[in-house]
Amino acid sequence: MPRSQHGGRHELGQNFLIHRPTIDRIAGLTASTCGPILELGAGDGALTVPLARLRRPLTAIDIDEHGVARLARTVPGARVSDGDALSVPFADPVIVGNLPFHLTTPILRRLLAEPGWYDAILLVQWEVARKRAGVGGGTMMSAQAAPWFEFELHGRVPARAFSPMPSIDGGILAIRRRPRPRVPESERRAYDAFVRRSFTARGGSLGAAVRAACGGDQGAATRALQEAGVASRALPRSVGADQWPILWRGVSPRRRRS
Repeated sequence: MPRSQHGGRHELGQNFLIHRPTIDRIAGLTASTCGPILELGAGDGALTVPLARLRRPLTAIDIDEHGVARLARTVPGARVSDGDALSVPFADPVIVGNLPFHLTTPILRRLLAEPGWYDAILLVQWEVARKRAGVGGGTMMSAQAAPWFEFELHGRVPARAFSPMPSIDGGILAIRRRPRPRVPESERRAYDAFVRRSFTARGGSLGAAVRAACGGDQGAATRALQEAGVASRALPRSVGADQWPILWRGVSPRRRRS
């Protein structure tokens, strides 16, 4: 098999999906969405073939130009092209992919910053999938995305479901853009900064970060925490996705001026 100009399987992070129940699960989740589909990291077409059966416009990309040529012959109904998930436009409403594990976080950051899609069904590292879905506590990335996106975990995928077999399991993560954001887009940068300060504040608890966001007004900070149902000594990781937007409404300068 010819070697890609971008490297071999190790460099490309190629762990092909071979587990039929997982393939069927991802195809089924995709079937519940609407609109054209963009598949990231199509590989040998394990997902491309069942996605093509949905009879919706399908674009499949992969960084391996040799694999792309073979897949184009196998699935003539799809638009197959070589491309990099770190740079290709996410312009289709539905994004599907078995993401290279070592690139999961940068691809997710790109995805959450792009405006043109509505649903994403992704196979990622298990630890990433559970963290994004808030299992075992929230993360800064999930909290920053909470007003605009919903995350749902759809199961763990054993390492043996891939060839070659990686050293860690995968997880199926569904992301849906909220039809109505819970924080105005115009406040996104300020909201992101508030969440970042909350997660990186000295001492680790929310109380000091909320008080600082309220300009040192202890009364306003207490009201904001109470409205969100969050204790002053709570750790940021214990705050739920639905609580962050409420907390922000209590500390945002616009509301406190009104």
